[in-house]
Amino acid sequence: MGEDTEQGAADEVDLGNEVASDVSEMSSVLGDAYRGELDRETTWRERLDQTTTWAVTVMAAILTWAFSSPDNPHYVILVGVLAVGLFLLIEARRYRDYDVYRSRVRLFQENLLADALDPSRGSEHEDWRSELSGDYRDPTMKITMLEAVANRLRRIYLALVTVLLLAWLFRITAYVGETGVVEAASIGSLPGILVLTVVTAFYGTVLAIVLWPRERKAKGEFRDREVGDWKDAN
Repeated sequence: MGEDTEQGAADEVDLGNEVASDVSEMSSVLGDAYRGELDRETTWRERLDQTTTWAVTVMAAILTWAFSSPDNPHYVILVGVLAVGLFLLIEARRYRDYDVYRSRVRLFQENLLADALDPSRGSEHEDWRSELSGDYRDPTMKITMLEAVANRLRRIYLALVTVLLLAWLFRITAYVGETGVVEAASIGSLPGILVLTVVTAFYGTVLAIVLWPRERKAKGEFRDREVGDWKDAN
């Protein structure tokens, strides 16, 4: 039994060596691998879009109800902020998975397809096959949760929560009547000043996440500096 296992392992090693040494066979394997990674990337991209769609739908429903009658409480808009924040966290988790497959696709594009189209520039990564092999052997997340949240905020969710903030401010000022804005912002027994402080702290945190300078690890993003580098290289 042990000899059979060792023989099977040896055959698998020989098979890998044969594929690696045959250019046509390796090209076929890499082509199939690229199509597979591209399909996975597309699947996760669709999941991201679905999360965004649900966030926009929930936000629209809450805003419609909040402004349908002056008697409706203003804090339902803040509930919408929490709901959109939950969708943001869900989408950030999905984005981390999406980035795993996108990073592999970018390795293929940068080092195989781009090199085939313009061999004069060579590969972007000298050991890209070893890097891809290591990622297949030990798959890992490429970016942190914080970077994923910052990315989705910049792309989509900052605009959504800003719309909700403006709607809430309009809601507590348009129907303020004889009471002050601070009093109008109160929720039950919670004083308005406390509510305003919490809302300010939340949006301050959101802006800090978006604007805080950090090295971005997400691979394959469209960035102005990358466009400039490409022009300089050409």
